[in-house]
Amino acid sequence: MPQFLLAMEPLLRVISISDVIDIAILTLIIYRLILIIRRTRTGQIATGVLLVLGAVWLSSLLRLNAVSFLLNLVLEWGFLALVILFQPEIRRFLTSFGSGKFTIFFNRNQLPQYDMETAITQTVLAYAELSKERIGALMVFERQNMLDDVIKTGTSLGSVISAELLKNIFWPKAPMHDGAVIVRNGMIAGAGCMLPLSSNVNLSRDLGMRHRAGIGISENSDAVVVIVSEEIGSISVAIDGTLKRHLTPETLERVLRKELLPEETAEQKGLFDWFKRGGKTDAEKNN
Repeated sequence: MPQFLLAMEPLLRVISISDVIDIAILTLIIYRLILIIRRTRTGQIATGVLLVLGAVWLSSLLRLNAVSFLLNLVLEWGFLALVILFQPEIRRFLTSFGSGKFTIFFNRNQLPQYDMETAITQTVLAYAELSKERIGALMVFERQNMLDDVIKTGTSLGSVISAELLKNIFWPKAPMHDGAVIVRNGMIAGAGCMLPLSSNVNLSRDLGMRHRAGIGISENSDAVVVIVSEEIGSISVAIDGTLKRHLTPETLERVLRKELLPEETAEQKGLFDWFKRGGKTDAEKNN
């Protein structure tokens, strides 16, 4: 018998079937709660709570009496604060049990994975046309921070991205043209969605509400936001609260590939393009 099993033998003898079931149920509940929190922006709050708990443990270990006293006061009032902050999630959780809808624990409610390269290509094609025609557009590419709260403000979709569909959505007389399109796993998860405005008071005054909303969601998440100005038709990208303006469609494609595609995929694509050019750079080919 391996050494590991020999060491574990006394513990295995005292574990019963009910203990295994108990641990499995608890693990499932914790896992699903983590997924529920991750789908909303309250995930950042949960991270903060864990950091506070870690600080309490560390201050107690190092015998930092003053710090421990203050952190314990924070914890005493923190429970009430958490109930207020997580009120929508708590209500949704209890409602699902009261209505008998237990699928919240067994269904991730995510769109299937689609080809991100195709999504980028179709987005660039659409944005090139929208830029020429000076039609405003706002797209949010979700990454690690899930945007379920934002999707709920618009119309939920599960559509494959195509240039024609995007142009129809952002057509000025279309019912969803004023909101944002949310992209998840290379597919359109929602359209006509409302985004939080940026709280940055130092933004240029010539930026309209569409740009301020794009910067706002990039400040609150790790999403990549692509914007077309309705006034001048310029293309912009917002990442981490920073706005890159006046991009060409070619530059837009490079930015999206860099931010949204795995590193190895982007390198393979660059190598493939290099071979198509006969081993020459763009400058060498033009010369």
